[in-house]
This record gives sequence, C-alpha cells and structure tokens, in this order.
Amino acid sequence: MTGLVERTAAFVRDVVIPVEERHRGVVTSDEVRVELQNAAKAAGVFAPHVSKEYGGHGLDMRARAAVFEEAGYSLLGPLALNIAAPDEGNTHLLEVVATERQRETYLRPLAAGEIRSCFAMTEPAPGAGSDPGALTTRATRVDGGWRIDGHKWFITGADGAAVTICMARTSGEPGETGGATMFLVDADNPGMKTVRHIDTLDESLYGGHVELVFDHCVVPDDAVLGEVDEGFRYAQVRLGPARMTHCMRWLGIARRAQDIAVARAAERRLFGSRLGELGMVQQMIADNEIDIAASRGLIRQACEELDAGRSAAQSTSIAKTFCAEAIWRVVDRSVQICGSLGISGDVLLGRFLREVRPFRIYDGPSETHRWSIARRVLRRHDQGGRSGRS
Repeated sequence: MTGLVERTAAFVRDVVIPVEERHRGVVTSDEVRVELQNAAKAAGVFAPHVSKEYGGHGLDMRARAAVFEEAGYSLLGPLALNIAAPDEGNTHLLEVVATERQRETYLRPLAAGEIRSCFAMTEPAPGAGSDPGALTTRATRVDGGWRIDGHKWFITGADGAAVTICMARTSGEPGETGGATMFLVDADNPGMKTVRHIDTLDESLYGGHVELVFDHCVVPDDAVLGEVDEGFRYAQVRLGPARMTHCMRWLGIARRAQDIAVARAAERRLFGSRLGELGMVQQMIADNEIDIAASRGLIRQACEELDAGRSAAQSTSIAKTFCAEAIWRVVDRSVQICGSLGISGDVLLGRFLREVRPFRIYDGPSETHRWSIARRVLRRHDQGGRSGRS
C-alpha cells in the first residue's frame, strides 16, 4: 500500500504535472487522455479502486484515500489513473449492481480506460437536483423493453461517453421517494440527444457538463441496471463513496496550492524580511495546515464506516460539507499569500480556485447537507441518543 502511494506521488510529479502545466489543467483531447492512462499503466498505478478481477488494485475506501489524494495533487492525475468522476463512481456502481453480462459489456472496458461513461440524474427545475425525489424523467414499458422520455442537464463527462446510466421514474410521481430505475443507454441510441455544452466555472472534468434530452429513447429489458423501481437505493451505493473520493482528490489540490504558497512565502522578501516571517502570512499557512489535516481526518472516519458496511450517511455529509469549504479556503488563502503571482497565469492557483468552487454545490450543496445533518441529530435526540455518534 505504501509503495503504491509513493509510486503515485512520483508518477504525478514526474509525468502528469508537466502535461497539466502544458495544457493549463484542461485537456479535451482523447489522445492525451490515452497517453496519460497508458503511462499510468506502465507505472503500475492505474485503476487502484477497481477489483483485481477487472485489472485494478482492489483497494478499500481507507486505502484509496491516500492514493486518490496523491493523484489529486494534479488536476489531471485522476484522469490519468482512471479515478476521475464520473467514471470512478460508475465503476463502483457496476461492480456492485450489474449483471455478469453488463459487467463484461460495460465494466471491463470502463475499468481498462477503453471507454468512458456518465451518470444522468440532474434535471432542470422543477426536476431532480438537490432533491432526487423530484425526478421527472419517465420510463414506460414497450414491447421488449422501455421508452425513456425526459430532460437532463449538468451531466458530467457526457461528451464522448460510450454509455450513460440514466435515472428515470418507472412508478410514482415527482416528489415521491421511490419508483426510480437505472438504465444503461448506449451512445448510439438515436433517442438520446445532446442539446449543448453548458459553460461552467470549472473546466477540468473530462467530457464537460452537458444538457441531454431523452425523446422516445427505447432500450431493451436487459438495459435495466439492477431491479426496477430500486434506482434510489442503488444510488446510495454510488453516492457515499463518490462524495468521499471527490474529497480525496480535491484535498490533493489543496495540498498543491499550499505547497505553492509556502514556496512563495519562503522566497519572497519585502519589508526587510521573508514573506513567511510575517505574522499574518504565518496564520494563513497554519490555517491551511489545520484545514488539510481536519479534512483528512473526516475522510478517514467516513471511509472506515463505509468499509465496515455502515450507511455512513452522517459522516459522509459532514466530511463532504467540511472538505468542500475547507479546500476552497486553502486555495483562496494560497492565492492571497502569492499576491499578484497568485492571480496570474504564471501559476495554476487561479485555475484551482475555479475548479474547487463548484464542489460546494455538486454532490449535494453545503446547505442541503447541513439540513440533513441537523435532521439526523434531532431524530437521534428524539430517540434518546447522544450527539456526535453516527
């Protein structure tokens, strides 16, 4: 395990960061993606999260934390290791839920980096977003399969994805918590159409954020992923781990930003001393270290619960909320320490700032998580429990 962490750190430093700096953190070329992933395979660091049966290292959540953090030290590290969203979360979902045929058709090439995928859940208002129960996309039975009709947007990675995991309502009405089903939709299905690429603050997630329409999109019965009407339950299989792997990856960028800031504070001289000898700068450096250490601890706690087979709903919500805000603080302070250099194109801090800001919105906005955290605490109190316990 330690060896894999060290190899990942060396690979990111020596191979990935030069590519990242050359492309300013944003890659749209499949040629570059394949080149990076082939290099990761050669270095023995590819697909740490995938089971050995499908060519990976088979790490549990706790073991992934350190590896994913090292990969996240570069914006392109997760892409190189094939642990970027949404493929990483979809790989986990397919391993747990898919049939043997579906695993061979979709999981095996996805785990090998031969294809990419996306997860189509989010809809324009009043559809599914922070409240998944608002799901409006509907699938109805037809001869030999299902017809999907609906509107999705902010579907990360959809451009070039070979398969889309689409969440659609198969029973009930919007506002109800049940009745959803997951469907595997191939890219060449004529009923799935791209409307546009949505212009967003962040740009580094491969395949962009796309608006899709499902219009008489017919899929066969064996395109159902898992059981009919159980989609929301399966979403929980993906959700908790995916939130934590987001935290792990972005924590790597927070460390990178801190390293850039510390290097600047150590070399820049003004007012007769090094920048790092000024008390206000020392406070920002110290606060960064505190946020990084606290984030790592919360990730570890949540991962222990996930590995133990617990729901970890409270611990993942706490970790996601804290990490999303702490990582932003670290990058923002790092920009401030570096001054004019920090907002220039000479370092990537400005890019990091744009990339981490949306994390406070996707995978559940901080406000939604706080609401859920408080509700669980109050429910536990009503049941005679004590605060601070999952």
